[in-house]
Amino acid sequence: MKKLVMAFSIFGLLFLIAACGSDESKDSSSESVLEQLKKDGKVKVGFANENPFAYEDENGQLKGAAVEIATQALNNLGIEEVEGHLSEFGSLIPGLYAGKFDLITAGMSITPDRCENVSFGEPEFQSGGGLIVETGNPMELKSYKDVAANPDVIIASRSGATEIDFLKREGVDESQIMKVPDMAAALSAVESGRAHTTTATEIALTIALESSNQDKLEIVNDFIQPELEGVPGYSAAAFRIEDDEFREAYNTELAKLKEEGKIADLITPSGFNAETNIVDVNLTTASICSGENY
Repeated sequence: MKKLVMAFSIFGLLFLIAACGSDESKDSSSESVLEQLKKDGKVKVGFANENPFAYEDENGQLKGAAVEIATQALNNLGIEEVEGHLSEFGSLIPGLYAGKFDLITAGMSITPDRCENVSFGEPEFQSGGGLIVETGNPMELKSYKDVAANPDVIIASRSGATEIDFLKREGVDESQIMKVPDMAAALSAVESGRAHTTTATEIALTIALESSNQDKLEIVNDFIQPELEGVPGYSAAAFRIEDDEFREAYNTELAKLKEEGKIADLITPSGFNAETNIVDVNLTTASICSGENY
């Protein structure tokens, strides 16, 4: 009988040790994302591959307005190594939730629909839309409504871009929209004649056209901005919904950059305008997500 009691005692002791070990393991792994990133001193950021938001220069270095803002805010947060990964625009949110990135950014506009899937930081800069067409604008396109009015017109746009929603809301049929992975593919589609036009933010189109170094295409200088909710677009970094602490810490550092007037210094080298692309300091992501300022 004593042996049986001893056996149970030993079993109970082992159980308690295992339980304590389990609790300790749980405690050691209960660090928040922010705590872990600070501890590692490294963060993985997914950037949409689009100049002037984020791109790789001739030396293989990541450049662009979103790269500069994110790097500065994260460094100020105490995370020294920013590991940037260029990605197709439509792969950013899936990559965020697959664990490929800790946050994503680069020209992603805040929209009420996206606010249901990711948690946006505060707005970083703003921009309107535009069109690139064949030189001479043979289809006489000056607006999204012009595209909708001619069912023969094919327009290229990046998969997942807000412009696709704008096009549909202006009456463009789904069959007219050619979805492409990035700006290079969009320009190639227009240049080859597979599409008649492409759309994106005006600043992105301007930079892309200048970088292409060819005269077969031109930007529509008298483009008529659509009178739609979401125009102009407000771009921000995006986080997983559960990463509130990380987002708020990032927002704190972003607010400091805004208060110190450093946002203009970070984005103007990439071609942005210090006046037209700067967001009103009173505009909040919450008001955009709710639809109040969308």
